[in-house]
Amino acid sequence: MFAYDPSEWSDLVVASAGASAALAGLVVVAISINVDRILKFAGLPERALVTLLMLLSVVVVSTLGLAPGQSRTALGLELLGASLIGASGIAVLLARGVPATSGPLSWRLGHASIAVFATLPFVLGGASVLAGAGGGLYWILAGIVFAIVGAVLNAWVLLVEILR
Repeated sequence: MFAYDPSEWSDLVVASAGASAALAGLVVVAISINVDRILKFAGLPERALVTLLMLLSVVVVSTLGLAPGQSRTALGLELLGASLIGASGIAVLLARGVPATSGPLSWRLGHASIAVFATLPFVLGGASVLAGAGGGLYWILAGIVFAIVGAVLNAWVLLVEILR
């Protein structure tokens, strides 16, 4: 079944690993261009790191999916472990970088929503692959898409919006 067979997903994970690594490099350039401004705003250094972690999560999950000859159980454990570590790091940065009193509630919820949509599908995908039910690697696909879109949105803020 496609949802639990990593060999069926090899082209996707190769493409997503390469694209995410390239985007991470561009985000590093965007951060370096505006590092002085980023450091002046509360929460933006954390947002920059969250952006890199979202892209790094895609690279790590994609790389795990490329390991040859592993069982579904091994892949599920790897995906779940890596996803929980990445999601935990992002959650800590969000809590530290977005004080409850900063900005309107809609801004804080929007920023948190981007991170949740970029991390939760990876966790669900790892658990689903491990269980052998519930959508499997399709959750990983959703995580890849949301993480890349979320990282691009955050990169826009780090590169353009802080200059306004």
